[in-house]
Amino acid sequence: MDMQTWREARTQATDAAESIRAAFAALDLPESAWCSVRPVVTHNGHAYVHLGMIRADAIEQIAEALRVPSAP
Repeated sequence: MDMQTWREARTQATDAAESIRAAFAALDLPESAWCSVRPVVTHNGHAYVHLGMIRADAIEQIAEALRVPSAP
């Protein structure tokens, strides 16, 4: 992979990681609950976000925020 591909993937992964951090912060989760979130670029240039270990109580709160109310 060339450096430009890596940089673009790194930017995408970093932006996505910042987005999920902002969402977690908006849920008033303490940074210590999600401090392992980090951007990752694979050897073939795919952008990912590693969430790492997140406390169970924080996951419950995140899951509740993600639930979509069912239609009547």
